[in-house]
Amino acid sequence: MPETARREDRPADRAPDRASGTRYGNRPTMKDVAARAGVGLKTVSRVVNGEPGVTADTERRVQEAIEALGFRRNDSARVLRKGRTASIGLVLEDLADPFYGPLSRAVEEVARAHGALLINGSSAEDPDREQELALALCARRVDGLVIIPAGDDHRYLEPEIKAGVATVFVDRPAGRIDADVVLSDNFGGARDGVAHLIAHGHRRIGFIGDMPRIHTAIERLRGYRAAMEDAGIAVEDSWMSLGVTDPERVRRAAEEMLSGPDPVTAVFTGNNRVTVTVIRVLAGLPRPVALVGFDDLELADLLQPGVTVVAQDAAALGRTAAERLFRQLDGTHLSPERIELPTRLVQRGSGEVPPSA
Repeated sequence: MPETARREDRPADRAPDRASGTRYGNRPTMKDVAARAGVGLKTVSRVVNGEPGVTADTERRVQEAIEALGFRRNDSARVLRKGRTASIGLVLEDLADPFYGPLSRAVEEVARAHGALLINGSSAEDPDREQELALALCARRVDGLVIIPAGDDHRYLEPEIKAGVATVFVDRPAGRIDADVVLSDNFGGARDGVAHLIAHGHRRIGFIGDMPRIHTAIERLRGYRAAMEDAGIAVEDSWMSLGVTDPERVRRAAEEMLSGPDPVTAVFTGNNRVTVTVIRVLAGLPRPVALVGFDDLELADLLQPGVTVVAQDAAALGRTAAERLFRQLDGTHLSPERIELPTRLVQRGSGEVPPSA
């Protein structure tokens, strides 16, 4: 039956023109659109949702009212009726870290391909903040979570996972729960990087890494030790330093290793933030020191010499984690899996510097 013949679909009360006096938080509603167009709420609903039964003239009037008022459909109620919010959450360590840019973008692209919105936030490497953020996202009814964990106990997520929130960890494994995780080969990458320095004649090799409670820091230190052991080199405690990646702490650690009667001749750095600080320290030395860093960094190829790195594929980490997440959401029954992606040694010059005489 045409819209004009429906007597129950009466025009709503005339709405005032909000275009000139819009207030924050005072969004136009379908009732406002109906009043402006001189139709009923059911008619506006049909136009907004693309349903049949509305004349061309009425549809035009409703569309003009929508445009004049700046009305936007509220998708939240519609998606909730389907049991989904078409949104996922991403909990990162630090939004300012260049490593997480391509990772976040990859997650977003996969989400977009599935018609979902990505909401992200930073834990600042604080376990309490990670938990607060993850649970806040769950309270907003996200369908799933991709988490780069700061803490080592994720039992707080068990009720959410049981309630149907798909969850995948990336870069580091979950603590005390079974969950999907997508990692880089941190151990193998570090071992290869240090072995590369050894192959170029170095035996006194320093390691500067992140905090020892972080999975990636421990795995990279383990790779360093393995390469040294494979070469029959006894590691001195003074060659290793783990802690916060604050430039001042890293600078002190590097200067201590590079001074004294028997300084290290090469340094392996545990992540890109550490690498940047060590590059600044090495620039002030009168002698060449070899350097291999874990994680690539912008402009590494333009320095003299270029910085040799163990590169991760951050985009592949994000993409793999997101695809795994949406497989869960699509109803595929999956046992928790550990997926490990390879790293790649990129030789640019700094890792090929021989020991100074």
